[in-house]
Amino acid sequence: MKFMNIKTVALVAFIGFGLTACEDFLDKPTIDNYNADNYYGSDTECLSGTSYLYSSPWSDFTRNFINVGEVLSGNYYPGTSPYLDFSLNGSDSELGAMSNSLWSAVAHCNTVYNYIKQGGASEAGKNQTMGECLVWKALAYFFLERTFGDIPIIHDNTAELESGSYNTTVKVKKADVMEYIIMTLEKAIEILPETPMQAGRIDKAAAEGLLAKVYLTKAGISGSISTDDLNKAVEYARLCLGHGSHSLMENYADVFRLANNINPECLISWRWNANNNQWTDQSFMQNDYAPKGMGDDDCWGQWKGMSTDLQEAFGIKVLEQTPDIWLNHRDARLKATMMLPGYKYDYFWTDKGGFDFIRFVYDQEYNPSVEIENDKPHLVCPTGAYPVKHIYGNNADHTAGIGYPAARMANSLATPLLRVADVMLILAEAKVILSSPGNPQAASTTDSEALNAINAVRQRAGLTALTSVSFDDVWKERRLELAFEGDRWYDFVRVSYYNPQFCINELKAQKRDVIGNGTLNEIYENYYKTGDWVVPATAKYPENTTAPLVEQLMRDDPDSGKKYFAIPMTERDVVFNPNLAASAEAQHVDIRATYSY
Repeated sequence: MKFMNIKTVALVAFIGFGLTACEDFLDKPTIDNYNADNYYGSDTECLSGTSYLYSSPWSDFTRNFINVGEVLSGNYYPGTSPYLDFSLNGSDSELGAMSNSLWSAVAHCNTVYNYIKQGGASEAGKNQTMGECLVWKALAYFFLERTFGDIPIIHDNTAELESGSYNTTVKVKKADVMEYIIMTLEKAIEILPETPMQAGRIDKAAAEGLLAKVYLTKAGISGSISTDDLNKAVEYARLCLGHGSHSLMENYADVFRLANNINPECLISWRWNANNNQWTDQSFMQNDYAPKGMGDDDCWGQWKGMSTDLQEAFGIKVLEQTPDIWLNHRDARLKATMMLPGYKYDYFWTDKGGFDFIRFVYDQEYNPSVEIENDKPHLVCPTGAYPVKHIYGNNADHTAGIGYPAARMANSLATPLLRVADVMLILAEAKVILSSPGNPQAASTTDSEALNAINAVRQRAGLTALTSVSFDDVWKERRLELAFEGDRWYDFVRVSYYNPQFCINELKAQKRDVIGNGTLNEIYENYYKTGDWVVPATAKYPENTTAPLVEQLMRDDPDSGKKYFAIPMTERDVVFNPNLAASAEAQHVDIRATYSY
């Protein structure tokens, strides 16, 4: 079965003298082309009827996947943006799209789960696809909780709608939401197979890896470290990594290539299909983040780039070093994460013999989209480095990778959401903190399991093995390994639960601004023409850059007495349900006694 038009129902209720729309997280999906009540009767129908959960409901979240995950965290420079200076509030349209998308994912998972449960497929078919629904639902709630803090729990959309309680639903304490996510993943692990019924679909290891990540986050949610939760994180990370079907890919850059949309390292991914002729099935991330001319006249990311701070985390200072530093850099993740002068990529522009970054910027014959500013070619972003992840190249690359061309603002490059490397670093971090739960940021260990995990990630990148591992080691390794994968902000959120000042200090100290005082184009162009790297004395990082207003996105936790990161609920959500306002008190819910699957 093919979903031609995935939509959500626009529900309205006449209250008093006005019309009020219910929350998007209560929307119940309807499918055009068939009667859903009678559809999920076979394994084939169940598999077909859940495949869209890997793409469509998440489409409107993809932009804030980077805004929240990478801009707020200081990894990406987007130009003027409330995500850069922390002036973000509930009126932001992209935040609204994110909220709608995540609640829509919950609604679709709830509804499809119930259809499958009542259908006539085999037990194996039901377990596979119901398990997928539960993992996607858990992931949506995990994003929602880490983004907004206290949130409602919608266990069954139909029941909520029939009860008429959708405009009075209350927020649930974030620790209880985490317990709901855990319960959901436990059920998924119970029913999912070790080997999925189709390659690339969610399996038991994926659910175990996500649960390890949830437990690592939950470990500090009370304001102090729970060693029980850390031990659970270790347990589920071990289970995930113990499945022989999942392992690190040999070459880091290969993880993000179109031909490897399905690979042994990616446990959970959004899977897009540009050949489906349906807007929400297709990725447009290259269009947002690649510079003009990268694809086929549908890219506009030339004024945005990888942050100065992330470059320096990799050890790169383009105003103080010469290109041999980054051209001979030991960490293979650097080139696979950002484009720098002198870098060439054999997997982009394969029909032209490969992609030469500096030539792309200045050679109009090579790149007809080169822009002219003050009679000079100019396509250098203000930080000097464009992203590589989420980029597929041009139409020839897309066809070579997957067998058909991209369309305008539509490609099929999968988006990794949980990788084996992430789970390895979760295991290492949990072990490190267990060595000193009273002072996690000062912790270090020589535990062999922690060392084996982090060293597997480091050695794949070309780095030497550590003989002891500290919290700072894992903290930095996560940033470099997962850069521009929508995850870094949530590392800050998780640590803010128990050590907000650590997060405040780091974020305020970041170099989040442009560099070079407008001289980058001069430096890069001279390097292209002469091969010489000449940095004018005036080229520097701005001296009077204002630190981001970090505390504006922090909320008081009445239970721990500490502040933690939480973005405000969208204005639309609050208008339709005042119980979701920041001032509204969240309720404690006994999750295990209230909900079941």
